[in-house]
Amino acid sequence: MTSPRPTTTLWRPTGPVELDLVRELDWHAWPPRLPEQPIFYPVLDEDYAIRIARDWNVRHDGAGFVTRFEVDTAFLARYPVRQAGGETILELWVPAEELDEFNTHIVGRIEVVHEFR
Repeated sequence: MTSPRPTTTLWRPTGPVELDLVRELDWHAWPPRLPEQPIFYPVLDEDYAIRIARDWNVRHDGAGFVTRFEVDTAFLARYPVRQAGGETILELWVPAEELDEFNTHIVGRIEVVHEFR
């Protein structure tokens, strides 16, 4: 019997429009980026995701959500961790053209873990 592949937990702060698109994809994938969104950036810290969803998405979209999902750890090695500010403000920058492949390495479902209005 083989062990399951190791996974890494990622978070994604999102607004209601993107969340509706994830729902349409049955909670298994992220939608394609818009032309003005060349990068998909999940974050490595739940508190950072909460701050973005609560402080930015609510102000701009009326609601903010924090999602949690698992991705195959070996696959993620191709994306260096980017520090976007303080010590815990860590992101992965996935080029938009690689998002379909990234989605194939999501293990399980994308879950909403926090909601702000």
